[in-house]
Amino acid sequence: MRAAAEVDWTATLPPAAGSWRGRAARAVKRLMDLGLAAVGLAVLLPLFVLVALTIVLDSGWPAFYEWREVGYRGRRFTGYKFRTMVRDADRLKQQLAHLNEMQGPVFKIRDDPRVTRVGRVLRRYSLDELPQLWSVLIGDMSLVGPRPLLPEEFVQATPLERRKLSVLPGITCIWQVEGRNAITSFEAWVRLDRYYIEHWSLGLDLRILLKTIPAVLRGTGA
Repeated sequence: MRAAAEVDWTATLPPAAGSWRGRAARAVKRLMDLGLAAVGLAVLLPLFVLVALTIVLDSGWPAFYEWREVGYRGRRFTGYKFRTMVRDADRLKQQLAHLNEMQGPVFKIRDDPRVTRVGRVLRRYSLDELPQLWSVLIGDMSLVGPRPLLPEEFVQATPLERRKLSVLPGITCIWQVEGRNAITSFEAWVRLDRYYIEHWSLGLDLRILLKTIPAVLRGTGA
């Protein structure tokens, strides 16, 4: 992808990233991702089956949505979410462009008319995100990290904004526990993502994970 070649991926990384301590910390982060993702997928399997059946009964097949994104240093990957929208949601997106509430290349509508009845519940409690544990397990994502971008969002973003993907994208990150959908500026998202990258530590990851749990259970800002 040409847009990825325009980015200095190391510019946002902290000076310690290349040291042996930095490499060791990232190795521990990966081990933590592997362990928690594997346990999560095993423990949550009955819930996965229940949610999938509920989606199919409510709005038909498929139960999963193929999520084609841009992740680490501009690398494309396909992840999966539980489908929360009508089956032709991508086709309808252009017709709803005038309702976009985000400033910047990201598309987001708080009361998106494409979301199904079951989808609203799944989104409120972030249950639709759970299949991303598979992307964590295979190394396309991390538990904590900046959110990936759609290919069209990546192209429209500036080289400076694309630096948010200089590390593995994550299921949760700072802006999701601090503001979630209350943040309506892509620039604000990127600013928080860059803060995360520049100040990253295993302790910061643990704090974000611990803050994510009550935010999800309360369904705040979803």
